Amino acid sequence: MAERGVQAVGPGTGAWARRAGALLLALAAGAAAAALPDPVLEARVARLSEELRCLVCRNQSLADSDAELARDLKRELREQLAAGRSEGEVRDYLVQRYGDFVLYRPPLKASTALLWIAPLLLPLAGLAVLWSRWRRARGEDDEDAAPVQGGEGAA
Repeated sequence: MAERGVQAVGPGTGAWARRAGALLLALAAGAAAAALPDPVLEARVARLSEELRCLVCRNQSLADSDAELARDLKRELREQLAAGRSEGEVRDYLVQRYGDFVLYRPPLKASTALLWIAPLLLPLAGLAVLWSRWRRARGEDDEDAAPVQGGEGAA
């Protein structure tokens, strides 16, 4: 006889319900495990994100940027690293696709020489302009103050 409030439909009904419940629990646990990020993968993504420049931000790495393109690139990094590519392979892929500009510290070569030399040349050019103006201003003052010596106008 069935207990009060519980109806038995047929033989083995309780076993089927337990199996269905266990299956649902296993599926939920698997989905939760898949949703949790892999800490090793996330560390690799973070390390690589520090080395790459956000293409739409000014002077920010991918790790520091909240731009939509930066989020897309970080997702791309995560997918490629999860697929088994090395950090060097992913970096080379991005350089091939976006150029050396994507690297936060581009290598010194002919195409990037200006990026490395400009910080040295700009202050030197500024000093040269200041020195030139100073000499010109000083030269004009000296010409006004200098007496005319023995020229054609002397008596």
